[in-house]
Amino acid sequence: MENTNLFSSYNQLPSTWDEMYCTDSKIRTQYEGFIEYLKNTSPEKLTKKEELSKQLFMSQGVTFTVYSDNEGIEKIFPFDIVPRIITAVEWEKIERGIKQRLKALNLFIKDIYNEQFIIKDGIMPGELIYSCPSFLREMKGVKVPYDIYVHISGVDLIRNNDGEFYVLEDNLRTPSGVSYMLENREISKRLFPGILPKNGVRSVSNYPNMLYKKLKELSNNLNPNIVLLTPGIYNSAYYEHTTLARLMGIELVEGSDLVVKNHFVYMKTTNGLKQVDVIYRRVDDDFLDPLEFNAKSILGVAGIMDVYRKGNVNIVNAPGTGIADDKAIYIYVPDMIKYYLGEEPILKNIETYQLGRPDELEHVIKNIREMVIKKTDGSGGYGMLMGHEANDEEIKDYIDNVKKKPENFIAQPILRLSTAPCYINGQLSPRCIDLRPFALAGRDGIDICPGGLTRVALKKGSLVVNSSQGGGSKDTWVIQ
Repeated sequence: MENTNLFSSYNQLPSTWDEMYCTDSKIRTQYEGFIEYLKNTSPEKLTKKEELSKQLFMSQGVTFTVYSDNEGIEKIFPFDIVPRIITAVEWEKIERGIKQRLKALNLFIKDIYNEQFIIKDGIMPGELIYSCPSFLREMKGVKVPYDIYVHISGVDLIRNNDGEFYVLEDNLRTPSGVSYMLENREISKRLFPGILPKNGVRSVSNYPNMLYKKLKELSNNLNPNIVLLTPGIYNSAYYEHTTLARLMGIELVEGSDLVVKNHFVYMKTTNGLKQVDVIYRRVDDDFLDPLEFNAKSILGVAGIMDVYRKGNVNIVNAPGTGIADDKAIYIYVPDMIKYYLGEEPILKNIETYQLGRPDELEHVIKNIREMVIKKTDGSGGYGMLMGHEANDEEIKDYIDNVKKKPENFIAQPILRLSTAPCYINGQLSPRCIDLRPFALAGRDGIDICPGGLTRVALKKGSLVVNSSQGGGSKDTWVIQ
């Protein structure tokens, strides 16, 4: 029996790239097999699959935390059962583009904490670097193992209405979301057994092994002691910390579980102290070492930076990498690619205005209804102004705040994010999406997991995909 009601409310958004439909309303080749399956599945069965996915997320404890929500701390991460499907050709370009970008960003971080050629050659203003809150003077001249600063990254991409992928932002400090990518795939296997191999979907389940291998490579020991340092149960990504530690077979520790002694880091165990070789930290720089950064921090380890500088412990990602994912630095990434690699960027930036420049601030204020303004050090969708949604009073208050320290803000045109089909109330309906592929850098180069986290703006008409702002996610299929 064909599910005739499935497409009855599917209205492509004007001037928007639809992942499933071509402009002539033909279904794109990569979606044909899955859509055929949906058509031949009754609405009752699809709704049961949707309910099963919620139950599985609940039983697995797949949650995130919303700090400003009065309803409670933990929330189940919303999941849409229809996958986002990417062709092998599209993925090949994404992969090349991310590798190119990360090579340049890693060279930039090394340069900025050492010789600073990019400033001396006039490519980037020094004051921009020194005024950035994520620039750590404590990292100046520090020798980093194998010159790798960015071991783990998540690069946010959007597809604009021209069909091209653009980089929205680089997440290089403590990128999160990979556990949701892994869980989404496990749910898909349960909901649609047999369909993934039939469609030639590339696996993502090897990510924990890839990550463990990269971490292990950082130590000269054959069997290094690797730990994952978490801020604790109240962190928004704690579920992810526990998941990754479990899948890699390493210890999950908090700052109080570690101690510095004789210029080495040790983990407290029931058998006494055990030396730690590699720390995959999910604690931000400010809280990493109370002797050097925030003196009130109880999340980090006193003296750990001194041990790191001596080369007696490896910290992943390296402290100070946040300089490269500051939104004011983002503007210069295409220049970095040309400067360090002598290449044209494969993936383009979104047009971005630095509000510390008076002419650009004036332009943005004049066109505020078509702009989104963000803090340069912001994340999670907090503290943004969406010009087309804000009222006059909200705009005035926000602009007054910007004018106090305009260099702390950037603006971008409001983009037409591509849409993908979502199963909502028994029908397929288009919703805006982005994509966060995850990359791992090590001694043998950069590996990118084939897929990533597709985030969905579940509210109709919304462009904000962040889970903290009402977004959800879907499985990402890269087909052979």
